[in-house]
Amino acid sequence: MVLDADRALARAEDLCRFIDCGPMPQLAAVECARRLTGAGYQELREEYAWRLAPGGCYYVMRAGTTVIAFRAGSQAPAEAGIRAVGAHLDSPNLRVKPHGMNVAEGYRRLAVEVYGGALLATWTDRDLGLAGRLVVQDGDGLRTELIRIDRPVARIPNLAIHLNRKVNDDGLRLDKQRHLPPVLGLAGGTLAADDVRRVVAAAAGVAAESVVDFDLGLFDVTPSTLGGLDGEFVFAPRLDNLGSSHAGLVALVESAAGPVPAHTSLIALYDHEECGSASAQGAGGPFLLDVLRRIATTHEAASGGPPSEEEARVLARSFLISADMAHAVHPNYGEMHEPEHKPRLNHGPVIKRNENQRYATDGVTGARFTALCRAAGFEPQVFVTRTDLPCGSTIGPITAARAGVATVDVGNPMLSMHSIREMAGTFDQDLMIEALLRHLR
Repeated sequence: MVLDADRALARAEDLCRFIDCGPMPQLAAVECARRLTGAGYQELREEYAWRLAPGGCYYVMRAGTTVIAFRAGSQAPAEAGIRAVGAHLDSPNLRVKPHGMNVAEGYRRLAVEVYGGALLATWTDRDLGLAGRLVVQDGDGLRTELIRIDRPVARIPNLAIHLNRKVNDDGLRLDKQRHLPPVLGLAGGTLAADDVRRVVAAAAGVAAESVVDFDLGLFDVTPSTLGGLDGEFVFAPRLDNLGSSHAGLVALVESAAGPVPAHTSLIALYDHEECGSASAQGAGGPFLLDVLRRIATTHEAASGGPPSEEEARVLARSFLISADMAHAVHPNYGEMHEPEHKPRLNHGPVIKRNENQRYATDGVTGARFTALCRAAGFEPQVFVTRTDLPCGSTIGPITAARAGVATVDVGNPMLSMHSIREMAGTFDQDLMIEALLRHLR
């Protein structure tokens, strides 16, 4: 395995910074846009006409939570195709309900809804901040304001073991409606009104009455960090899947430093993967196909043929790497893995296979990713779910089915997936970026 330790450490530390900028998809998308703009990428708007120059670097956002960025190739996309990386910016968490505040037993609490498949027990006894997007009345129109309250304003206190004597034997069982509302304070405190809008309006510096609506969620305020005796681990929230989003973003930006390739290089960083991708900005929606059609027809080298013909040729020549985190073997639960398929931390990216198409990988697409890894100096690992366990899924099969693009599902190995704090290998991020670089450039 070829490893530049200094480069790997720098990329792992940058991953931590990236994760800490994105406690909600809206903030993660803005951080992506900031990095892309700093690298010379030009923002496109869906409502305006596009004209793409060979070698031009562009990005477009939908709904403020999904980002597609690309570098136009030197040749027409119908001739050279598109090499793409797909990932997602959302992670399981607790989202605030519209009428967010209530009082119980003399405490003010926050009414929350579970987003995605959160490992709920891990959300108890954590110091929680609040972040997201406000929609504010601005004269006759509306504008959005992003907020993040980094101090611990909420907490879900556990019931004392003296009142729940069997918890260590039976496990912590949480009723989502009754047991998850976090405590914000005591009733009769500094807020006169029973309304979460006053809390978030103050954070945004706007009047509470101007806040029309919001998209808000809770997050652990503990920063991401490197850990382990030798710094070999990343301890962080939202590694699934800001880890893959970061790898794709870094690879795209770094790939643009070289000569313009014939193909177009693209990343699609989606919202709503954790709840099924069925939205206008999710992988199950039309966003990627909308962008691919426009790339096919507005590239300066495009032939000007029928749009449907151009699009079909682009899709037939394209290849997507669906990057989502993978399950590392757990030292205390090794029996939960298929015996010959036990990915390990710091041993590189994992190819994910499932013959029932929960992952989109087949022998051809898996071999293509293996070739990229070997070109970067390492062998990929492989994961399949035990035959007697159900298999999760990703944006890979969704995109492959919608677009007809050859797709492989991969991801870096991790532990504690969907916990409020997750764990990955410090050096795996570097290896994934190196493989994606060879795909995009």
